[in-house]
Amino acid sequence: MSKKEQLYQLICADPFISQQDLAARLRLSRSAVAGHVAGLIRDGRLLGRAYVIPSLRPIACIGAANLDRKLRSLATLTMGTSNPARQDESFGGVARNIAENLARLGAPVSLTTAIGDDASGRALLAHAEAAGIDMRHTLKLDNACSGTYTAVLDEHGEMMLALADMALYDLITPDVLANRQPRRAAPALIVADLNLPRETLAMLLAESRREQAQAPLVMVAVSQPKMARLPIDLRGLRVLILNQGELETRVGAPLRTDADFAAACAAVQEQGAQDVIVTRGAAGVLFTHAGGVRHLAARDADVVDVTGAGDAFAAAVCWSLFHGSDDLELACRRGLKLSAITLGCAATVCPWLRADSLDGIDDEAHTPGTDFNTLYQE
Repeated sequence: MSKKEQLYQLICADPFISQQDLAARLRLSRSAVAGHVAGLIRDGRLLGRAYVIPSLRPIACIGAANLDRKLRSLATLTMGTSNPARQDESFGGVARNIAENLARLGAPVSLTTAIGDDASGRALLAHAEAAGIDMRHTLKLDNACSGTYTAVLDEHGEMMLALADMALYDLITPDVLANRQPRRAAPALIVADLNLPRETLAMLLAESRREQAQAPLVMVAVSQPKMARLPIDLRGLRVLILNQGELETRVGAPLRTDADFAAACAAVQEQGAQDVIVTRGAAGVLFTHAGGVRHLAARDADVVDVTGAGDAFAAAVCWSLFHGSDDLELACRRGLKLSAITLGCAATVCPWLRADSLDGIDDEAHTPGTDFNTLYQE
């Protein structure tokens, strides 16, 4: 555990502890303690003098929790016959992946999803609870199969075909969420993936407008076909996170130039979203800000497996918002770091993530995000 995290734990145990006592307990200088305290205040983990600790209202994630299977051929694939293959299984689903990343980063988090009364559902539930995710609001369905995603890869690891059975999530209706609301602690942040029905997403947006952003709402796209589930009216949405193809689907046009991206982001904001983040893999990330659109380059990473990197990025953005920072550039820098960590890990969610995994991002030497257009500003 880092000195900063140890200091935070001491403050949680005794919010009136002096900086002198902190310095003595941790064998640090007073200036080093002051620096860590200032960093915790910037992160939103402390609220100033007397070390007031924010309420532990959870981040509420709503959406998919799947069993993911990858079948990799051991030789050249031959259609119409049996092929020898190696199978890997892991837990997936955009909302579930985001929730696990957040739990491993030390944030209080709940997950509302749907599972069947089968071995996969029981395994998903047990794994999530062991990771520290509150699963009490999960919809458990008799005589139903849990969601699955099966990818067939060739001998080089390229995906040839994928099959997704996710009809279960259509049962997370507005009524289901309303019935579970009395059992949910009032969330500090709501994160919804687009596996949810369109009417459920519309309800979340309407609630966010009524509550005047007491719990900011983040929506995360999952695929180009499911962009059709995103309501036209996006008022009440704090951030929409999606990739280039999903943004192209939303605006109905290819995006080839900087001006294209700027106009597309502006169009989504005109529909009501406060901000837009566009992930572009190795090309980095674009995000909106007061002056237009900015670009951040991707971090260098030793790629082991790309699975889960986008969900890790989204989780870090949500973690940043949860801790009180409204700086979207800082949130995206944290996202790029967590994405790079995940790219270097064979697991969908890295098991070695800790509460201090995102420490130091705001202190790193870096080139400011690049403003790359003038069209948006007009």
